[in-house]
Amino acid sequence: MPFVNNNGVKIHYEIEGQGPPLMLQHGLMGSLERWRIYGYAQELKKDYRLILVDARGHGQSDRPHEPEAYTYERFASDYVAILDDLGIQKANYLGYSMGAAIGFKGIARYTLPRFNSLILGGINPTDTTPEPERQFWNVLINGMQLAIREGWRAWIADYEKRYGRPYDQRLVPTALVNDPVALLAIGQRLTDGMGVEEILPKINVPCLVFAGTADAFHPGAKEAVARMPKATFVSFPGLDHVGCFASTDLVLPHVKKFLAEVNKR
Repeated sequence: MPFVNNNGVKIHYEIEGQGPPLMLQHGLMGSLERWRIYGYAQELKKDYRLILVDARGHGQSDRPHEPEAYTYERFASDYVAILDDLGIQKANYLGYSMGAAIGFKGIARYTLPRFNSLILGGINPTDTTPEPERQFWNVLINGMQLAIREGWRAWIADYEKRYGRPYDQRLVPTALVNDPVALLAIGQRLTDGMGVEEILPKINVPCLVFAGTADAFHPGAKEAVARMPKATFVSFPGLDHVGCFASTDLVLPHVKKFLAEVNKR
């Protein structure tokens, strides 16, 4: 069970498959298991050497409570530490939600030379935060505070009431093991309103950006791509933030096509 120590914080990662290296970063509240739960890992490991990461604050990685432990620069440095541990000079990167925010605001700003391409889903990296996004973040922060007060079961019940649908039972174990205090610190970092518009034109690696049309982040993601020199945008009609990631059958063909073209170069 590999771990890498990055300045005192242990980061857990696992390797699957053979081929060009592809790092996968899950969203907030998740763990690397989510790539397996939704079938991404099973399909992508046929052609790629997957580096599945438990983000700091999640899964089996260390979970500091201090907000300063979750700067985008620290997240990005975790990936460099993993690549160095594996002796890999460059990898491709796939991140969704929080993973995409780290891609835009961490990797693209601080460690882009270590990556051949970026696949980023379900996030808005611009300097503008529309009202639907503010509401999304408010629900997220309130949910973390509820989990701190009453536990994850209360959070799941609130989720089901709010969205009128059952919480995916496959995800319950990955939620229950998390520390809500650490996640609140990360959530506050994600909601800091920091955009990266000024670096979008400087992201000089191929990028695939995607989002569901019912996702609050869709307009900002689409707007960002117009400012990126090597980016392609894919919309998934009718899908919200959760539904887009869960729709592996729709997302994976675009991911695989994009990666095949990147590696052909």
